[in-house]
Amino acid sequence: MDLSIVIVNWNTEALLSDCLSSVYAGLGSLNAEVLVVDNASTDGSCAMVQAEFPAVLLIQSEENLGFAGGNNVALKQVSGRYVMLLNTDTLVHGAVLQQSIAWLDEHPSVGVMGPRLLNSDGSVQPSCSAFPSLGHLAMQTMGLTKFSRWDTYRMTGWDRASERQVEVISGAAMFVRAAAMEKVGLLDEAFFFYGEETDWCRRFAQAGWE
Repeated sequence: MDLSIVIVNWNTEALLSDCLSSVYAGLGSLNAEVLVVDNASTDGSCAMVQAEFPAVLLIQSEENLGFAGGNNVALKQVSGRYVMLLNTDTLVHGAVLQQSIAWLDEHPSVGVMGPRLLNSDGSVQPSCSAFPSLGHLAMQTMGLTKFSRWDTYRMTGWDRASERQVEVISGAAMFVRAAAMEKVGLLDEAFFFYGEETDWCRRFAQAGWE
């Protein structure tokens, strides 16, 4: 299995439908599986997945486990050499899934990789950051990060058209090497929502992965 795509859903039926359609359109020749963890939605999301995407492995939780907890349920079951965490409000464009797997195969020291994210108007969305620090917090508090050349935390002055090593990848679209995850462990469920991918990337870095 090349790739396992994990999507956590909570009452975003329409977004999830569009996301899944784009995922299947973008898989190409990849041997892949798609796992959706539903965090006790009440909007018909599960019925939609069962009716429109029967190939999806749907995992229905009776309670809202949060982002880390929801992902971990699926991460314990994945079969792919790589895992992708993907938000329901994202759309896969072109051959990015195939290109990402090819790139990761060529860079065996990389444990986590993030593709470029775009807003709905085509502008670049910050998809990575530096680790949090008092210095970065002070810059934000003083309003200096609105000037892109000084925004060393979210790196808003970089158009993401080139590649570079970064400290934190956004969990909105994150590729993880399964072999690295086996050594580092799963997401920390003490983070219910926000911060979990920052902690995870810190742990990958401490274990020696780029």
